[in-house]
Amino acid sequence: MGILQNIVAVIVVLGLLITIHEFGHFWVARRCGIRVLRFSVGFGKPLISRVDRHGTEFALAAIPLGGYVKMLDEREGPVEPDEQHLAFNRQHVLKRIAVVIAGPLANFILAVVAYWVMFMVGTTAIVPMVGEVSPDSPAARGGLQNGQEIVAVQGRQTPDWNGVNLALVAEIGASGHLEVSTRNDQGRLEEHRLPVERFMARQDPPEPLRTLGFMPWRPDIAPVIGQVLDDSPAARGGLEPGDRIRSVNGQPVSQWEALVSRVQASANTPLELQVERDGRDMMLTVTPEAREQNGETAGFMGAGAGSVSWPPEYQRTLSWGPLGAVGQALSRTGEMTSLTVGAIGKMITGLISPSNLSGPITIARVAGDSARSGFETFISFLAYLSISLGVLNLLPVPVLDGGHLVYYLIELVRGRPVSERVQAFGLRIGMALIASLMLMAFYFDIMRL
Repeated sequence: MGILQNIVAVIVVLGLLITIHEFGHFWVARRCGIRVLRFSVGFGKPLISRVDRHGTEFALAAIPLGGYVKMLDEREGPVEPDEQHLAFNRQHVLKRIAVVIAGPLANFILAVVAYWVMFMVGTTAIVPMVGEVSPDSPAARGGLQNGQEIVAVQGRQTPDWNGVNLALVAEIGASGHLEVSTRNDQGRLEEHRLPVERFMARQDPPEPLRTLGFMPWRPDIAPVIGQVLDDSPAARGGLEPGDRIRSVNGQPVSQWEALVSRVQASANTPLELQVERDGRDMMLTVTPEAREQNGETAGFMGAGAGSVSWPPEYQRTLSWGPLGAVGQALSRTGEMTSLTVGAIGKMITGLISPSNLSGPITIARVAGDSARSGFETFISFLAYLSISLGVLNLLPVPVLDGGHLVYYLIELVRGRPVSERVQAFGLRIGMALIASLMLMAFYFDIMRL
């Protein structure tokens, strides 16, 4: 069922994002006087189609992961003399630039709308309170202490842990100090300088809090199984949701974190678990799998904790009115766009490992997980993926919108189009680059399984 939900979720998400992207091209093309021959959602043979009064065929095709807009263009076939003024290639270069930009712009607009809805509805956030601080860590040397609330990182306000993590991820590769502002239990603000050197460079995946040497404050969590992944060591060992772990290899366990520590330290080593289920005790054997994370091997069981009950004072509701939500949506979209562009740049310079690339398998898994996690998580994922699609399409790579934009900007400066020979050569390079990236992303997807 989980795999089916993931497939449905990724079809819905990518189908919506690509349809919105192509609609941007379509809408602007129509207003620029260009004849659109086909607007297809999906590739391959049309399953359903109809033609409107302008002669545009709207089609729903068999392969749902994609879509396209086909415009009248003399480079793709003969055009009747009386329709040449409607062809894309005959338009002024500024009109062609507008049509190209419209697709990515539509994705950014979708992200703004999604965030606006989310901020209007409101979200329940966990106050970013510092928990355990590791001795002699950057956090300890910077003076962070248990019980302090993080209110800003590098001058950026952090009302919740999402804000903290976003601000820290934006600093990947930084050397020197990270400026962190906190509020103690008396309400007094304090400033901290956390020393870092090539912060999180090439980590896979990035772990900002663990790298700085502290963890979020969390209420005590009982060692009760909340979920078990299919075909995981926990599932193969017989663990079920609702099981309470009483002991590991004869040693009592009273908190979830203690269980996690034992599992992580026991890669490929059988663990004898005393489990309470429906009021009865039983013994189960689970052998955690070995997984490499940031150069270290740790045990993985494939089970998650049950629901956590947070005290009211550690929760806050974030919501805005219609106008206030617009400002928040624009701000979040700008922040995520900057983060995405920065991540691409850092990947090119080697600060971020290419293994962080995500392909269709990871996107499907995250889409399914976010859909199951609720409205806020799903909307956030949808908005961020839409921003990523917009940014990626603006990269100056032939085949992508950004590549066409480069050609048209050159034409605007030179006063004449880039030669077809150069465009054909660029097309081959672009296809090779995109194919290489897709293969890399698919490879890293497989390695994450």
